[in-house]
Amino acid sequence: MSKLLLIDGNSIMNRGYFALPKTLTARNGIHTNAILGFLNVFYKIYDEEKPDHIAVAFDVHEPTFRHKMYEAYKGTRHSMDDELREQFPIIKDVLTAMGITYVEKGGYEADDIIGTYSRQAVSDGMNVTILSGDRDLLQLATDKILVRIPKTKAGKTTIENYYDKDVEAEYGVTPIEFIEMKGLMGDTSDNIPGVQGIGPKTASAIIQKYHTIEAALEDIENIKPDKARKNLDAEREMALFSRDLATIKLDCDLEKNVNDMEVNEAVMYGSEAYLLCKELELNSILKRFSGNENVQQKKSIELDIIDIGYSEIIDKIKKEYNKFKTNIVGFYPVVIDGQIQGGAVSIDSKVYIIQDTGVMNFVKDAEEWVEISINNIKDYINLLNIKEDSKVFDVAIAAYLVDPLASSYTYDRLGYTYLDQDIEDEKTILGKQDITIFSFFEQGFRKYLAYNAYVSYAVTDILKSKMEELGETSLYKDVEFPAIFVLRDMEDYGIRLDRETLVKYGDELDVQIKQLESEIVSLAGEEFNINSPKQLGVILFEKLQLKSGKKTKSGYSTSVEVLSKLKDEHPIIPKILEYRSLTKLKSTYVDGLTGTVRGDGRIHSTFNQTVTATGRLSSTEPNLQNIPARSALGREIRKAFIPADGYTFVDADYSQIELRVMAAISKDESLIEAFNESKDIHAITASQVFGVDLDDVTPDLRRKAKAVNFGIIYGISSFGLGEDLGISRKEAKEYIEKYFVTYPKIKSYLDESVEEAKKKGYVRTLMNRIRPIPELGSSNFMQRSFGERVAMNSPIQGTAADIIKLAMINVRKELKDRGLKSRLILQIHDELLIEAENSEIDIVCELLARNMENAVKLSVPMYVDVHTGDSLFEAK
Repeated sequence: MSKLLLIDGNSIMNRGYFALPKTLTARNGIHTNAILGFLNVFYKIYDEEKPDHIAVAFDVHEPTFRHKMYEAYKGTRHSMDDELREQFPIIKDVLTAMGITYVEKGGYEADDIIGTYSRQAVSDGMNVTILSGDRDLLQLATDKILVRIPKTKAGKTTIENYYDKDVEAEYGVTPIEFIEMKGLMGDTSDNIPGVQGIGPKTASAIIQKYHTIEAALEDIENIKPDKARKNLDAEREMALFSRDLATIKLDCDLEKNVNDMEVNEAVMYGSEAYLLCKELELNSILKRFSGNENVQQKKSIELDIIDIGYSEIIDKIKKEYNKFKTNIVGFYPVVIDGQIQGGAVSIDSKVYIIQDTGVMNFVKDAEEWVEISINNIKDYINLLNIKEDSKVFDVAIAAYLVDPLASSYTYDRLGYTYLDQDIEDEKTILGKQDITIFSFFEQGFRKYLAYNAYVSYAVTDILKSKMEELGETSLYKDVEFPAIFVLRDMEDYGIRLDRETLVKYGDELDVQIKQLESEIVSLAGEEFNINSPKQLGVILFEKLQLKSGKKTKSGYSTSVEVLSKLKDEHPIIPKILEYRSLTKLKSTYVDGLTGTVRGDGRIHSTFNQTVTATGRLSSTEPNLQNIPARSALGREIRKAFIPADGYTFVDADYSQIELRVMAAISKDESLIEAFNESKDIHAITASQVFGVDLDDVTPDLRRKAKAVNFGIIYGISSFGLGEDLGISRKEAKEYIEKYFVTYPKIKSYLDESVEEAKKKGYVRTLMNRIRPIPELGSSNFMQRSFGERVAMNSPIQGTAADIIKLAMINVRKELKDRGLKSRLILQIHDELLIEAENSEIDIVCELLARNMENAVKLSVPMYVDVHTGDSLFEAK
């Protein structure tokens, strides 16, 4: 018997969007998390159901017949995120390429389309499976129509299956009676009113007894409880009206017939679909096309793997290096329990496996004859004794400079991108197996070593050539490569944490948190879980009747954005915001940081060099660049970061570095003059923009001018500036226009940056770092607008990132060259922190300021503020 699979496109796309990270993007900048999530569930159900007919139904962004019945239908729903909206046209393109029918029609919802086709298919003798995350579709279940609802629990996806008997078993009512329940209890997610005071339990009890709303109304005197009886009696028409709203239409006028929805696997796994998934970089999906001979795929890699002793490989390099195709060898060291136990060396297409601890000397022993390419050198600097002048090349750093938008720079990703080779990733080869010295004898592990070494060898010349074409060779040699060693030292040194101070601070927070809990409960008038958005939403928007309560399927939104707008509406709101702030401080910083302290009493964070597209560093495990600095309470955490005994913190922070970079890049004479004369740039801007004498600039005007100054760097809109300053969009627009009259060349620079990005596809920093901006080619207005802001900001932020890296490199070099005991231990964006030996404090203050201020020569001076202290709190 034929089977039709009907998919609720909007529901499954929404599910994928919220289940997978928003950081999943294709090379063109388009987000792909919803698309990937959709396809993952699609294929799971397809494999299980084996349907021969498929249709995907989508909503159309226009009023339906239900809106005509009830204007407020779905009126409480949030607007769709732009990152999700942009993925709908693409998933439709993917479905078209796969030969999968998708249907949408104005005036109807996807539910109605699914309902109509489900009944049509059954009448044509088909079985039907419906896939949706929306339980409204349970009303469609019969003995021939299966409704399957994906559910995520503990990070795993399970599927709940409902025929009509399953609906009755769980809800006590038949699928048809499920509609009657909706009429009584309403549906908050769709803003179907229902009857006040009747929830799911009462609605279920009434319908189980009477089966229909009409029957219940005929026996209204005997309805229990009394409150439900009174409300139902008073709202008879609303109950019947709500039921009509909740009823899925089964006779939509649709052009396509279920017989037009036949699946053709040759098309579904064909070249068109393959190429589109490849363009979207849906690598996990591409593996499904491997069995189709019609698909032109990446060639698989075949390597000649040879076992060899360590002395033999060194001998081979010494004697035969002049016969190699290139003077490069790829190297992958094997680290087990923190020690080098062997490795793999790739020479041309041969890979040599070495099980010998002598591999720890490979760089020293081989670099005289060859250049050694390694993926992520920082991990091996100490183990291989790599020096700044060692003849090594970091393929991950080079790949990052060439393509800073890539999600990773692993061997399989590099092989796929630069070698046109489809290589199994680490997870596929190794799974979760533990690596021991016995792994050298396992075929999978040997293959994994070979891939790593070979790809590092094979991509090196390609990446060097691409860096040369892009003008990034000097950036690699002078900035990124030496920065590797700075970061390694910072990770090794770490920063000392005083557990006692942190725990004491945590205890103080606990007292304040409990006090706030008591006050919030008192203001609410009842006990509830403050950490439950659902319970909090009920308290705020139902019991306390606060306005602006936006409701979704999971309840009212209680986000910071929503609550901040209500802070003057009720005294409970500021207390909830404060409660959230304190609980975050406690969990993220007090509890979180305490668990990361190692045996030496210090935190050793990891500094990531290949994560941000602008060139800025990031810090993880834990994130030390996110330590609170603005709120007085948050800054208290900094007291727990202290120097080693006999040392003092010396902290230096660039003053307005991005504004100074903007002045230099734009060549705006007025801004350059203001910086060169050491004037208060925010006061001057306030004077010019607001038309007052400099002496008459008030603190409030200066604050507004500061917001404009920094907002311009990030391409702020009049709407954004208005939100920041609490003024109208019109007034904000006037501020921006006056700013550009004051500094005309900044306007010219920003416009030229956008135009350059549109022509070339990227922008550059002063040191030639590129930042691709594929968003500018998007058909989505919001995406293009984002791309324009990136084009304006990236050269400024990226140049600032390059400057701080150069400063770090120079500071570390001078500390070492002068044999000082002081050490650079932390970078927080525009700020450097040195743990200075007490006798060297004056020397360190001077050299830190000098190296930071002279890292580059711009048309404006670079200034830094230097402070010392016995904690990070005192030094900031």
